Amino acid sequence: MEVTKLDILNPETRTFIQPVKRINEGHHVSRFLMSKAYRDIMVFVLQLNRAMYPCLSQDASSSKQVIQAWELGASDVSLSDTVRQIRGLIGQLNSIIDEVPPDLGPRRFGNVSFRKWYELVEARLPDLLNDHLPPSILSAGSGSEVNAKAELLSYLLGGFGSSQRLDYGTGHELSFVAFLGCVWKLGGFENSASGNEERGIVLGVIEPYLELVRRLIKTYTLEPAGSHGVWGLDDHAFLPYLFGSAQYGPAISETDKTPVEGSLTSAPDPADVTKTAIVSRERTRNMYFSAIGFIYDVKKGPFWEHSPMLYDISGVRAGWAKINKGMIKMYVAEVLSKFPVVQHFYFGSLFSWDKDPDAVPQPGTVHTASQPTVSAPSGAAPPQPVTKSPPVVHPMATSSSFVGTAAPWAKQSSVTSPMTAFPSQVDQRSISQTPRHPSDSNSRTAASDRTGGQMPTNMPPPLRAPWARTSGE
Repeated sequence: MEVTKLDILNPETRTFIQPVKRINEGHHVSRFLMSKAYRDIMVFVLQLNRAMYPCLSQDASSSKQVIQAWELGASDVSLSDTVRQIRGLIGQLNSIIDEVPPDLGPRRFGNVSFRKWYELVEARLPDLLNDHLPPSILSAGSGSEVNAKAELLSYLLGGFGSSQRLDYGTGHELSFVAFLGCVWKLGGFENSASGNEERGIVLGVIEPYLELVRRLIKTYTLEPAGSHGVWGLDDHAFLPYLFGSAQYGPAISETDKTPVEGSLTSAPDPADVTKTAIVSRERTRNMYFSAIGFIYDVKKGPFWEHSPMLYDISGVRAGWAKINKGMIKMYVAEVLSKFPVVQHFYFGSLFSWDKDPDAVPQPGTVHTASQPTVSAPSGAAPPQPVTKSPPVVHPMATSSSFVGTAAPWAKQSSVTSPMTAFPSQVDQRSISQTPRHPSDSNSRTAASDRTGGQMPTNMPPPLRAPWARTSGE
């Protein structure tokens, strides 16, 4: 199977522009979902995701099938020079934290010392890029007012949170992925059919970046940005769950289609996210469990209580590939289709606001309905005239059976329970019964087993991910 990859451009013939803000009102999200930037983001994310599935090959001498999984820190993944250089750049940013200890004074929200760290990074980043990226990439377009370096700086600096709001979220994570996509488009990464470079990007760059971000969050107590609290997947990140679920998917050959169900034989059960011993073991091997481990580091109490969406997903029976497929849908719906997340994304020449000529409008969904309206900030470039076109969803992330989630505040009533927020996915006969884990419709055994033999008391009705079905798996 030929994998769709992000196009590599000729930087010498490219006209670069300073990235600017385009999404100023809620209905601009629908326009974004029909842009070239959205198309390229999805292509790049799916390209990286596909590479993280275990590989199935045949031993030439014995004719036996060989399965190669891709764990964190695996020596089987060779890192290209560009990957090593960007990894080194992240290490330099990490060391700047040591120069800026957190402020010890009283505070209500994020630590103001984060602003000092951010200022140092902003001042040093141009030189750090010169030290860690090839001159052929950075100097592209030097004959014009804006060169490639200006676009790279914009996305990279946007990947470490907001110094104004003292927060970090999936929109900043998106900006960092766009930075890597820019490097790919400019020919900075090696392009091979084996997917080794993509694995190097995920394991050698994105995971160290996530470790840096987690240290920033813990050091400067950064607030979640654009988070739905317990109604969201994670306070700060999304991609480790996407790539981590792919790591546990069934092994595939280069000609196989990306699977939609099944798991690697040696993969832990999805329900093991509630078992701290297994989380401690797997967090050093897998990105999904690494993110789960960080939740345990910063949150206390029952897992089902502080992370109900992840707890719900842990009941999926069809395997890690099923979870991975759902994560792709959820990334489109909960990250790329949400105004609070994408409103701070900037558009240049490499990730363009121009309309994708191949984009086909899709019927509107709950995720793009009732978007907020805000006034454009002073000095912001006005968006191109747009109409409230229905959103477009990437072909690989669509499903006729997709059912959207709904937050409790998306109702007209003043108080809405999780049961009424998801009426189409809940057996109304169970409302008066003791809440159960979604994977067990007949008994309390599953929830009891996954909480160390103790059934949670006063457990709220479980949230439901779009793909976490109780039947038909």
